[in-house]
Amino acid sequence: MDNEKKRSASFSKGLLQSGELYQYVLETNVYPREPELLKELRDMTATYPRAIMATAPDAGQLIAMLLKLINAKRTIEVGVFTGYSLLLTALTVPEDGKIVAIDMNREAYEIGLPVIRKAGVENKIEFIESEALPVLDQLLEDPGNENGFDFAFIDADKINYWKYHERLMKLVKVGGIVVYDNTLWAGSVAMPEECTPEILREGRQRTLEFNKLLAADPRVEISLAPLGDGITICRRMH
Repeated sequence: MDNEKKRSASFSKGLLQSGELYQYVLETNVYPREPELLKELRDMTATYPRAIMATAPDAGQLIAMLLKLINAKRTIEVGVFTGYSLLLTALTVPEDGKIVAIDMNREAYEIGLPVIRKAGVENKIEFIESEALPVLDQLLEDPGNENGFDFAFIDADKINYWKYHERLMKLVKVGGIVVYDNTLWAGSVAMPEECTPEILREGRQRTLEFNKLLAADPRVEISLAPLGDGITICRRMH
């Protein structure tokens, strides 16, 4: 991939005022600290037709820091794609850490699986090929899982974000963190509906509804960080 294509691909995941500014952030702060295996997986994913779905590397950098700050050991990931955020989580949690990773598309996960294996962290991952709600409900059937997880990352179908949230408020412990991706939906949340491209409209509406519900939820502290496509960080208070 030449430099121009790299800039284009990178800026597609950023909301800063220019591609050059986003590239500056990546090249001075993110890429120099990015583990080599994450870079390898990111480069592999860039050749995949739906590469836009991958976690933005600047958002990934913050997620890794959050995992370390709370000493996360048990985590949940809803929406895996090729596994960039999954790999960075597996690299960050301790040797006895465990990640329940849920995605309906095993084919995409298997693109990144060789890199995960090369990193020696596959043993930390329980990949479940399924819709997420039945799996979360099944986890809740075991009383030992209530308040049993430290962290969750959600990058999946926006129509179910609130349903995921309700379940995660039982699975993630008080003081734990849940991160939701795409909460600025390519910046469309601030656009008038009539000015929003058709392809973004349904997702925009789902995102607006979710953001409103989240802002009014007394169970969590929240911070919406304009990284990648917007990530909302929730800390469960009670």
